[in-house]
Amino acid sequence: MTNYTHWFIRARLKTRQLLLLVALAEEGNIHRAAQVLNMTQPAASKLLKDLEDVLEVSLFDRLPRGMRPTWYGETMIRHARVALASLNQAHDELTALKAGRFGQVNIGAITSPGLALLPGAVAEVKRDQPSLRVSLEIETSPVLLERLEQGKLDILVARLFAEHDKSKLRYEALTEEPVCALVRPGHPLLGMTGLTLRDVVSAGWIVPPAGSVLRHRFELMYQEEGLAPPLNVIESAALLFITRMLEQSDMIAVLATEVGRYYAAHGIAAVLPLAMPCHMDAFGIITRTDRLLSPAAKIMLKALKDESLKVYGRRLDPD
Repeated sequence: MTNYTHWFIRARLKTRQLLLLVALAEEGNIHRAAQVLNMTQPAASKLLKDLEDVLEVSLFDRLPRGMRPTWYGETMIRHARVALASLNQAHDELTALKAGRFGQVNIGAITSPGLALLPGAVAEVKRDQPSLRVSLEIETSPVLLERLEQGKLDILVARLFAEHDKSKLRYEALTEEPVCALVRPGHPLLGMTGLTLRDVVSAGWIVPPAGSVLRHRFELMYQEEGLAPPLNVIESAALLFITRMLEQSDMIAVLATEVGRYYAAHGIAAVLPLAMPCHMDAFGIITRTDRLLSPAAKIMLKALKDESLKVYGRRLDPD
């Protein structure tokens, strides 16, 4: 028989203490945190003190105008968010099962696989399990990884960079992401042959925000050709704005090739015949190794791997 002697059992950790940690992190003030949780300030102070006494560390610095998490506090807040998210997911799954649904899976993806991979995989799942609820977020990799850590997402199709903590992540690479130059249909440069970077150095460009990997590589691409990066630029990653801006101007946008082909196929834009060697790093399927996938998430993961063979020619481990 298993001996359940976890520290939180001995400490009689309360769910309200976890809620208080998160509320304090968000409000920065114990009075407002107590109000959010519908308790008195003395009761909130006692809950926090009891937890700090058990852990034998200070979780918050008491400041003249509020409270700030210590390193210990940041750690406990992070895990409190995950624990509460897991409890919410358990309730959602039980509610879905009682209602005759198969459950819910929350997926996060960057834009390119969001267009090329996810629709086919989701369609496959919905054919076999119409009652399974699928929630999809399209975001940048850092945002998605944070939400995966918080327990808000089950599966990602995104990138891992050097700065990311990979100790509790499983990553299965899918493909590299080439980029293209996108313009409006009828753009004067579409009629040119042998187009080079030198021909477009003075053009107006819609580029990724400063500090992004693709922006750095875009500028490096020009520098490697002995050219100064374009000065006439608009910084944006918002696809609706980018396509509308292309429609109304002769600007050129830097986008993932998969995205560019999608817009070109629908007559919204055209891919400029210009070599763009500033490709992005590979992306892949990311899951947590320290959490069990729900039955719904396992079905979605299998569908993603099946679809990846069709889209990228990449056969992944089915387990």
